Amino acid sequence: MCSIPSGDFTMGDAEGVGYPADREKPQVKLSMPAFEMDQTTVTIQQFKDFVEDTGYITDAEKYGWSYVFHLLLPEEERDKHPVLPRTTWWRAVEGAYWKKPEGLHSTIEDKLNHPVTHVSRNDAMAYCKWAGKRLPTEAEWEYAARSGYENNLYPWGNELVIEREHQCNIWQGKFPVENTKEDGYLGTAPVKTFKPNGYGLYQMAGNVWEWCLNPASISLSEFQSKEADYYLTNYSKDSDDEFDTRGGSFLCHSSYCNRYRVSARHKSSAASSTSNLGFRCVK
Repeated sequence: MCSIPSGDFTMGDAEGVGYPADREKPQVKLSMPAFEMDQTTVTIQQFKDFVEDTGYITDAEKYGWSYVFHLLLPEEERDKHPVLPRTTWWRAVEGAYWKKPEGLHSTIEDKLNHPVTHVSRNDAMAYCKWAGKRLPTEAEWEYAARSGYENNLYPWGNELVIEREHQCNIWQGKFPVENTKEDGYLGTAPVKTFKPNGYGLYQMAGNVWEWCLNPASISLSEFQSKEADYYLTNYSKDSDDEFDTRGGSFLCHSSYCNRYRVSARHKSSAASSTSNLGFRCVK
């Protein structure tokens, strides 16, 4: 884990480039205590160790399916699975879960150092309990992602690409039909790909969305009016409510989802699982 020092920071969108519905404004000033955060998102190997130790069964396994991005499937398989009407790039694939991330034909054997995916918030909470950790609050996540910068767009600064070198795993090309893979990846990348931020944290932008502790209904201003313990005591149980996720994923693209910025927010229900949802822990 990386040590995140105490300090003050400004939370929220300074540039006005976020989506109004995501409520990245108003900006708020927060004082943060020191804490520790996982250097990377939880890997498939780490989650495998947890499952082997506890016998845990994920939500995706209980439901018997999970959402898989269509280009990760063999071409002959893509039209065999139900499609979401408004987000046609998702397929509801029977048998897809953390150990079979693209369905029954797939394997994790060459991806053990990739982020675990197809994990719901409920699954992430169970892992955290086993590991003696917890999920970060949104404020902790954003503070750690900024790594001491003020009003930076990305974990490393304000330029998305530096001297033609990609800094994170997001989409290049025409979403959702063509990915030129200029950053090297169609799907997830190993968790220590690309450079870490100033606090030593890898891939706080792109790769996979990361679950947070607090619900999506909490506005930024409420972070200032409630003590941190409020979130830990009131939102640490399993729930069907919608919760915030942070960081963006390998599917983010400026044409429809520029949520790979440090202030960007997204939300999913606690039982959701997809091929671009993961998490990291704090304590």
